[in-house]
Amino acid sequence: MQRLSGFLLLTAIACLSACKGHDKKVVVYASNAIKVDDTKKNVTVASGDGTTHHEQELDFPTGDPVTIEAQTPQGKTTISVTDDGLYIANLKNDTVIGSQQHIGSEADNGKITQDVLKQKLDSLQKLSIGQNVSEANHNFFIVPGKTVKITSETKARIFGPYTSIPGSFDAGSVPEVYKFYSMKEIREIIGNLEKMTK
Repeated sequence: MQRLSGFLLLTAIACLSACKGHDKKVVVYASNAIKVDDTKKNVTVASGDGTTHHEQELDFPTGDPVTIEAQTPQGKTTISVTDDGLYIANLKNDTVIGSQQHIGSEADNGKITQDVLKQKLDSLQKLSIGQNVSEANHNFFIVPGKTVKITSETKARIFGPYTSIPGSFDAGSVPEVYKFYSMKEIREIIGNLEKMTK
């Protein structure tokens, strides 16, 4: 009887694991308006000067690989997503960089020392040229036309370029938080930090 109970328990666990839903989420970044067809597998980025930031989130609740064909002002590109998770497809004409944010994990006394500023400046300078970028560091350097898996957590929250993380944002409401910047923004931040560290 015990063997039968153990077998039934293992069968139930296997069934529950097999029934787990699949989810692939792709956040498309572009420098112009984004149009998506009904299948969500054909994306068109409008032509133009490309001076503003646009985002489009695409959800695919499937275990199968997903292929998205994108037409951009620079030409055609294919976005391939094989594993479940949250991805950024950079169709902008600028590199985007970013990292996981640990909001509320440090004591905030309103003061930042010169050493901390210098450390932040050094880190951003390296990140802006693609150094110290790794999955383990949870930071990203995404060149135009590239798609990168950010996390397996599809419920993670991503704040894109030119979007601040609101002070009222409850980081505890999501499993992970990421912030991304355009290269132009990063250069401005680096310039400001250089002034502050002199």
